[in-house]
Amino acid sequence: MITPFHVASSRGHRHALSFMVLAVQALLSSVALADAHAPAPGLTTVSVALPNALLLLQLNQVALERAGPKSAIVEYRGMAEAGSYRVTSQGKTVAGGALKPLPAFDAWGPGRRYFEADFSALQTPGRYRVEVQIGTQKVVSGPVDVLDRALFKVTASKLVDYFRRSRHLNAKDHRIRIFDTERFVDVWGGWRDAGGDTGKYLSHLGYANHFNPQQASMAAWVLAYTAHTAAPLYREAGLLKKVVQESFWGADYLHRILDAEGYFYTTVFDKWGDAKAERMVVGYEGEEGNYTRLYRSAYRAGAGMAIAALARASMLAKDSPWSGAFSGKIYLEDAERAFAHLQLVNPLYGADGKENIIDDYTALMAAVELHNATKQVSYLDAARLRADQLIRRQAPDGGFISDEGQRPFYHAVEAGLPIISLARYIDIEPDPNRVERARSTIAAALKQQLRLNQQVANPYNYARQQFKLFKDGKLADETRTGFFIPHQNETGYWWQGESARLASLTVAAVEGGRHMQPSAAAAIDSGASSALSSFAQNQLDWTLGRNPYGISMLYGFGHRNPPTVQQSAGDMYAGGVSNGITGAPDSDTGEGIAFAPGPDDSQWRWVEQWVPHSTWLLLAAVTMAQKP
Repeated sequence: MITPFHVASSRGHRHALSFMVLAVQALLSSVALADAHAPAPGLTTVSVALPNALLLLQLNQVALERAGPKSAIVEYRGMAEAGSYRVTSQGKTVAGGALKPLPAFDAWGPGRRYFEADFSALQTPGRYRVEVQIGTQKVVSGPVDVLDRALFKVTASKLVDYFRRSRHLNAKDHRIRIFDTERFVDVWGGWRDAGGDTGKYLSHLGYANHFNPQQASMAAWVLAYTAHTAAPLYREAGLLKKVVQESFWGADYLHRILDAEGYFYTTVFDKWGDAKAERMVVGYEGEEGNYTRLYRSAYRAGAGMAIAALARASMLAKDSPWSGAFSGKIYLEDAERAFAHLQLVNPLYGADGKENIIDDYTALMAAVELHNATKQVSYLDAARLRADQLIRRQAPDGGFISDEGQRPFYHAVEAGLPIISLARYIDIEPDPNRVERARSTIAAALKQQLRLNQQVANPYNYARQQFKLFKDGKLADETRTGFFIPHQNETGYWWQGESARLASLTVAAVEGGRHMQPSAAAAIDSGASSALSSFAQNQLDWTLGRNPYGISMLYGFGHRNPPTVQQSAGDMYAGGVSNGITGAPDSDTGEGIAFAPGPDDSQWRWVEQWVPHSTWLLLAAVTMAQKP
């Protein structure tokens, strides 16, 4: 196979370095995987188009909950008006009926009609296929497992393995310079951020103020939180020691990147592996990766979740027979010191000198976990202040406002985290009036999300979002709605697939829904209402293959996976999750639909694996497996 003469590393949050493609090995829409979850074969560059068959059947290819929603989406281009489906196990029909016609929808291409095959009533564990017939056309799905705690049981082992395989082990990080100083610090450990990126990030995009995602610190918190609160699940799966040790790996890294002054280093960065760039503790901005002094983490730039992770790791260390390089006592001291520091100076560490909604929900998570670890009233008081600020940011329609003006909150990575932070706050709040206020906020936010989804035809029940375009240095007046993140935004260049966002909304819908409705009255097993449970499952379904491309973004699982694009997406590991599907590249508003439309050097936007995606999918798997 001929390969390019220059291979450029690339990353899901930056501009890929230019390279000349000398040959293209194309994979179109059918990368076959064995049922044993073997990885897809490696490829150079690809162009993946929407399938154009007369009849298509799109189904979660990995796992469905025995007592949860289960449905397939059918796309049809023919003339027949009706059809039927049946569900089979070992060749025998176990369920079936007429296909349900869905409203007309042409936003992702004309000429298609959509139907749904809902087999939620099937609640016998097993491995099933769905068969659909419309007119003379017939199609059969690959197999899907239906069982209790399905997503966790099927995927947890590889999801945990993904973090271990992503560890950063280069000894050079024991002595790295801080930008614009002659100070050298030990920042060894942590995780490589993505398949094509050996940088390490608590967050990035800080210069854009409203886009900070929680990266390494979120991973450290999810591992520690789930290892501590869901130990029986991991123990039953034979994974408890692995996940505890990975939790401490993350906490050890957070200890190393906490400066003596009390702030965390935001990034360890070398312009995505540029041989001419010095690797250092530094801030950066834009698609050129220009170095800046913005390397002290505000709450929103990963520090809030780093504090939460260290506090939770301290609790885990108390209850664990295993340990990291540092003790639980040190983890807790770190968390308290960093929180005390940021309570005094946090706005100074933001690019605009002002706090916004991301500061609120991440600081709320920090205060909640510190209260859990210490039971000190001061942390409950801090949590109440942040919860009050977050609740005040709710608009009359139930959505949130990012700033002190009218910018709607939308986020390509963690759209569910405001709701999740309030759910975590409710767990520590003894005042029933405050609990009810937080619960009402959660209910309004989730109802607004369901309304957004239903405002237009939406066959896949994809989570829609409100936003304002940012163009020519100015935020537009008009609030728009759409399926995907707009490409004209404050970052100037950054948009990509939204696998993490969808999983975060799954967690928000399940956790928030459980607070809205007692489990005894819930329609199905998740503990949330029927509408929220379906919404939660559908977001996972999209990532796991029930999408217009019929591709499971969870590598090594399902029957078709994203192709390997080494030049712009790097390594692909089983348990890693690709960025996913976006709006059309030429659309400012993110309208239309696209997945890996290259070949070009921007394939990372769709194909590259990124730590937040597997982080959020693991949290979703654990959340759904923990029955209320």
